[in-house]
Amino acid sequence: MKMKKILSSMLAAIMIMGAVAGCGNSGGSSSESSQAAASTSVASSESSTAKAGGSKTVTVYSPHPADPLNAGIKEFQEKTGITVDLVAAGTGELLKRIEAESGNPLCDVFWGGGADSLAAYSKYFDTFKPADLSSIDPQYVSKDNLWTGESPLPMVIMYNKKLVSEADVPKGWADLTSAKLKGKIACADPAKSGSSYTILCTMLTAFGKDDGKGWDFVKQFVGNLDGKILSSSGDVYKKVSDGEYSVGLTLEKEAIKYVQAGADVGIIYPSEGTSAVPDGIAIVKGGKNKENAEIFVNFVLGKECQTMMSNDFSRRSVRTDTEAPEGLPAIKDIKFVDYDFNWASSEKVNILEKWKEIIVG
Repeated sequence: MKMKKILSSMLAAIMIMGAVAGCGNSGGSSSESSQAAASTSVASSESSTAKAGGSKTVTVYSPHPADPLNAGIKEFQEKTGITVDLVAAGTGELLKRIEAESGNPLCDVFWGGGADSLAAYSKYFDTFKPADLSSIDPQYVSKDNLWTGESPLPMVIMYNKKLVSEADVPKGWADLTSAKLKGKIACADPAKSGSSYTILCTMLTAFGKDDGKGWDFVKQFVGNLDGKILSSSGDVYKKVSDGEYSVGLTLEKEAIKYVQAGADVGIIYPSEGTSAVPDGIAIVKGGKNKENAEIFVNFVLGKECQTMMSNDFSRRSVRTDTEAPEGLPAIKDIKFVDYDFNWASSEKVNILEKWKEIIVG
């Protein structure tokens, strides 16, 4: 079902007012979801799903964009009577917050962010097997059941058709080192953006993560950024669409919105191969509303929510019984690198340290 504009406006107004129930301030830094970091409670009528006498709230931290985030929360609240206390910010910021709060967890569910980023913080999550596990593609479920993928995310190169001629449209990652694109590439900081970190690991893998050639390419790529690194992945697709940058490295699910809306932008699946690490969802260890957290995770992974996200927001589903979003190529038709999920997770600190070394010269 499509969200009406009036609903979006009402929800946005509520978020700006900062109606918070037990979450506190999110820290005020840039949000990967293009929202300013904010906390909010979105009220709804109660139903029989919320048990009488028990907790009727669940606290969710999420870097998701406002529209799918608010749509999912609205549906959940209407169907369960459980109120969602939301904290919206970037993936890195929220995971660090969960780490800082581990002695007294304030969050119940982390919803969104690349699963490789979640895996790096998995010691703060509880084991949980979703009710519909048999309908979820096994490649999107962690072996230790500490997180579950909720939407696979191919990474793409987005370009502005007014600024990039047809002859100069990049075909792959290698073309991002072209002198014609120097200072014209929108790229978010991998230390702040989960999707940007995945893109960095994808490029390293495409050119050689074990023999040093991947880092040789990254050095050339960073040089072509000409010192311009964005603090939020939400800025990437916006600034490319607005014409502030010629090309940008972003998620398929965000770029496709602009294509479908008729913007003068295009999408490229890199010829060397890309990755499709899923956004994930996990239950925070020691959260105060565990039962409601489990209900929330099962809802997000359920067929109704997954179908809505596919139909209304072009988000690919992890379920094997849900169709791919209209207008997107089948996963089997996209070339992928051999993305080493365990390496990207376990080596995250070292990879980001190397990235910083290159940035500072």
